[in-house]
Amino acid sequence: MRSNRFIKRLDWYIIKKFLGTYVFAIALIISIAVVFDFNEKMDKFMEHQAPWTAIVFQYYMNFIPYFANLFSPLFVFIAVIFFTSKLAENSEIIAMFSTGMSFKRMMRPYMISAAIIALTTFALGSYIIPKGSVTRLNFEDRYVKKKKTSAVSNVQLEVDSGVIAYIDNYSDYNKTGNRFSLDKFVDKKLVSHLTARRITYDTTTVNKWTIHDYMIRNLDGLKETITKGDRIDSIINMDPSDFLIMKNQQEMLTSPQLSEYIEKQKRRGFANIKEFEIEYHKRIAMSFASFILTVIGVSLSSRKTKGGMGLHLGIGLALSFSYILFQTIAATFAISGNMPPVVAVWIPNILYSFIAFYLYRKAPK
Repeated sequence: MRSNRFIKRLDWYIIKKFLGTYVFAIALIISIAVVFDFNEKMDKFMEHQAPWTAIVFQYYMNFIPYFANLFSPLFVFIAVIFFTSKLAENSEIIAMFSTGMSFKRMMRPYMISAAIIALTTFALGSYIIPKGSVTRLNFEDRYVKKKKTSAVSNVQLEVDSGVIAYIDNYSDYNKTGNRFSLDKFVDKKLVSHLTARRITYDTTTVNKWTIHDYMIRNLDGLKETITKGDRIDSIINMDPSDFLIMKNQQEMLTSPQLSEYIEKQKRRGFANIKEFEIEYHKRIAMSFASFILTVIGVSLSSRKTKGGMGLHLGIGLALSFSYILFQTIAATFAISGNMPPVVAVWIPNILYSFIAFYLYRKAPK
């Protein structure tokens, strides 16, 4: 019965080595990243008199998991290549093959480890890290660099079915928008047109706006009724946060919140949501990358070579950095061009899947 177990002692050995090296790589590189980041931002911390407790607990305690998850593919690559090269150098892989074990069978514990990492990174990136990013980004906004948008112009969005709102410019410091209009359509025909000199947001009540110096034109066929006034309070399904988008705001939303936000903004006709769509799809694609990069890493480092671990590590780092770079470039094309975000995010995975397949076929059997 013991010989028929799905996970055998050798599998546990490789899984422990894989995950242990992965955690060690994270701890090593994150330590270096924290030192460099602190050195870079130290002047800003001192200039804005950031408390040490805030620096440690609000910023770095949330910076570390964010950074670790962001560069998880790099850590996977380093872990696989590091300990697999060690196995090959010590002739342990040759010993496995001599027992009749196939390369495909040897990949089983690697794929189990990659699945554990993929599920962990997805759960962290989709549900846990975004909550910490709220604290981290608010800290950066207060003590490092302003990230919150305080003014916006040319705002147009659908606030209800067939109701389109437009604000020429809006300032958050006084919650006031200038040159406001509200158009209502029924069966694609304009039935009401409201214009106002300015509009202010009432923070005491959700979606409550005060409209100043307004004129309403109600249209009924050829008949037109005009109403004017100095001030009117109205509930409009619109909040300043709908158009005052903070830099990296997409990182502050969990995946369900991102999906809801994207659908809501699409219904309203709001165009500036590509970064949110990229973030949503990237969380899935980055998790899937663990499998692809694991296959590449094992295929590269399982052969015993004269260059040893150094050669494998060099090739692995080059490939992992090129993967991250390629993903960044593809995301930039999606934001600035017409490439669909889901396509841009998955292009690196598709390309590197072909590389993984080629290297797998060339790996020692």
